[in-house]
Amino acid sequence: MALSMYQLTVPAFVRGLKVMSALLKKAEAHVEQHGSVPDAMISARLADDMLPLTGQVQRASDTSKMTVERLTGVPAPKFEDNETSFDQLQQRIANTIAFLESVTPEQFADSEERTIRLNFGGLPDFTGASYLLTFALPNFYFHVATAHDILRNQGVKIGKLDYLGAFA
Repeated sequence: MALSMYQLTVPAFVRGLKVMSALLKKAEAHVEQHGSVPDAMISARLADDMLPLTGQVQRASDTSKMTVERLTGVPAPKFEDNETSFDQLQQRIANTIAFLESVTPEQFADSEERTIRLNFGGLPDFTGASYLLTFALPNFYFHVATAHDILRNQGVKIGKLDYLGAFA
C-alpha cells in the first residue's frame, strides 16, 4: 500500500507540533525551577541572524498549516505572530493542530500533482509531491530542530529522544 499525501502531512505535522509543545513545557519548567525570566527564554536565538524561539514556533505552525492549504485548497487560519508567552505559544500550537486535524484524507485527492507556486525567494514551481518532500517537510523540521537547539543552548535538559518524541 502506497503512502498518501495525507499520511505524509497531517500525522507528521501533528506529531512534530506535539513534540514542540512538550519541549516548551520543559522549557517553562526550567524557567520556573531556575527563577529565570520567561522572556529571556522565549526571545533566545542561536545566532543573531536567526529567528528567536517564538519565531521557530510560528514558522513551524505556518509551514504546517500553509502546506495543507496549498495541497488541499482548504483555507488555513491566519495568526498574527504576536505570541509573547509560553501559554500563547502553546495556544498557537493547539490551534494549528486543530486545523490540521479538521482536514480529511479525501481533501488531499490529486494533491501530489497540484502545481504549487511560492511567491518568494525565486523558487521554481513544484508539483505537490516535490513541494512536500523537498521544501515543506525539510522546512518544518528545520524549525522544530532549531527550537530544540535553542532550548538546549539555554540549558534546558532535553536530548535527542525529546526531539524524536515519546514512543509509547
